[in-house]
Amino acid sequence: MTAAMMVFTTVASSEDANRIAQALVEKRLAACVQIDGPITSCYRWKGAVETAAEWRLTIKTRAALYEPLEQAVRKLHTYEQPEIVALPITAGSAGYLKWIEEET
Repeated sequence: MTAAMMVFTTVASSEDANRIAQALVEKRLAACVQIDGPITSCYRWKGAVETAAEWRLTIKTRAALYEPLEQAVRKLHTYEQPEIVALPITAGSAGYLKWIEEET
């Protein structure tokens, strides 16, 4: 079975979240993108502490697609420095993991 992973990013609006999710699934870089939000993020940016409403994307993909997926997210993203964090899926139902593989 191919190694699967989840990639996370946050965006400033539900419109951005839906636009990025749609593009990643259409390009077969993701089998599924879940959108949560709004969430509240507190972070340091350019020396100041900021708080903002954001939408979180949880992207299900194959590890082999991480690089092109990251490039696509960067191209589609509106942030100067977007959060793009990946975690391996170390266990999961065989059927779901197979589905990720088949859809990407």
